[in-house]
Amino acid sequence: MTTDERRRRPWRHARHTRGTKKTTELAIFRVETMSVQRVLIVSLGNPGQYRNTFHSIGHLALEAFQKKFRTEQPPFVNERHGKKAVLASAGPKYTLLQSPTLMNVSGPWLAKAYKEYLADQGLSPEQVGLVLVHDDLEEELGVIKTRAWKQSHRGHNGVKSVLASLQPNPLVKWARISVGIGRPEARDQNSVSDFVLSKIPRHANSIIEEKASVGLLDALMKLESKWEKESPPPST
Repeated sequence: MTTDERRRRPWRHARHTRGTKKTTELAIFRVETMSVQRVLIVSLGNPGQYRNTFHSIGHLALEAFQKKFRTEQPPFVNERHGKKAVLASAGPKYTLLQSPTLMNVSGPWLAKAYKEYLADQGLSPEQVGLVLVHDDLEEELGVIKTRAWKQSHRGHNGVKSVLASLQPNPLVKWARISVGIGRPEARDQNSVSDFVLSKIPRHANSIIEEKASVGLLDALMKLESKWEKESPPPST
């Protein structure tokens, strides 16, 4: 299957399983008569030796989400987005991208990738939701929080780069989802820098996989419900 085929393949219906909660979870992967037809979810992190560090927990959260709901969200594969090789998972509604650049210069790449994505899908900005997933020092490990797109970056240089490169118009549905990594006891800049670039210990991975995957889905469900309520009624 080619990259274009993966991106444009027909929508699939969610599998209905026993239990209301499970059915509700999988139903979100369907595309219905929503103003937002697809959602581009992009995680921030660092490549290479810094990939499995706390600063790159956004990537790990997307991978946990894909594995948890693998019946609806296909595995990550290498594709080209924004003129770069990117790990991507193109599902029936959600496209997950792991930013391939260094954290602090994520914005220019994402601006290119977003523009290309709209063209590839043949959709307007108002029809595509954009969600940025990044680490958060102020929350405990694995805790998910939804934030407004323009909310303060609070010193996060990756978020700062993205906010400088992508300016939303009033009609688009954009948001940020942060994933908690905790904070070291020492608050000086060097200690914080060493912490965010330190390897995630094995015992923490299981916490991330469980809390982040379910938390990310819950955040998406709430976001989409909010977006739908905010959308103007269809013209008659």
